Amino acid sequence: MDIDVFTLFPGWFDWFREQRHVANALANGHRLECVDYRATTPLSGGQVDDTPFGGGAGMVLRVDVVEAALRARYDRDPVDVRQERRVVALTPGGRLLDEPLVRELAAEPALTLLCGRYEGFDERIVEHFATEAISIGRYVLAGGELAAMVLCDTVLRKLPGALGDERSVVEESFSEALEGGPEYPHYTRPASYRGWDVPEVLLSGHHARIDAWRREESRRRGET
Repeated sequence: MDIDVFTLFPGWFDWFREQRHVANALANGHRLECVDYRATTPLSGGQVDDTPFGGGAGMVLRVDVVEAALRARYDRDPVDVRQERRVVALTPGGRLLDEPLVRELAAEPALTLLCGRYEGFDERIVEHFATEAISIGRYVLAGGELAAMVLCDTVLRKLPGALGDERSVVEESFSEALEGGPEYPHYTRPASYRGWDVPEVLLSGHHARIDAWRREESRRRGET
């Protein structure tokens, strides 16, 4: 997979690339690169934003600034980039990121993530350059960088070789294996601690009973 993140803070992603599953994915040939809006802005002094028409607080990321960055990266009209890559604008009002959408994104060969900042995007960026808008939750962040990391984390961990044990992504919260429900409880040693005992079924070695218990716990959690 090929991922480009357009941002005002490319250095933020240095830490993210060092995380084991991300590093594993990159070592396996997948790519995650950052593009700085300021590097190609057509405005003087590295300016990338302006005051909103109609008044109001905050600053808005300009459409000409984002076009310049996309055009420099892909050497074509940004409107046409959507034919080759899935271009995601990260914004609170977008489609909520959930497990079905993550699986959808993980199947893409190439993603472009647009991080907003300040008061957000000029809406023409979302309308004409992005294939869609995605939100990681109904709350507001200072910018799209953390949202981009969340999206990349959920997608990259699904790629072959990213995790030490491929079974980790098969049976986890909201997976098809659990019928979209949350993951069941996990326990490890010691089996008894301060009088808090691990459920007996998990110590039984009876795999069919353990599997049935886990499915029931997943269903129970999904009902609460």
